[in-house]
Amino acid sequence: MAGDGEKDKKQVLLRLSPTLWKELAAWAEDDFRSINGQIEYLLTESVRQRRKGDSRK
Repeated sequence: MAGDGEKDKKQVLLRLSPTLWKELAAWAEDDFRSINGQIEYLLTESVRQRRKGDSRK
């Protein structure tokens, strides 16, 4: 994840509802990111939070 080069990134087909797409687009704009960048950021943060949770067990 972090530190991976651009050439190492994998492509994923993701289907979203129009409502979710609009919410993500607005959030991305607020954070000065593309929608793709926002989705990647949110997924990265979710994985970090999960790792933190796993270390407490």
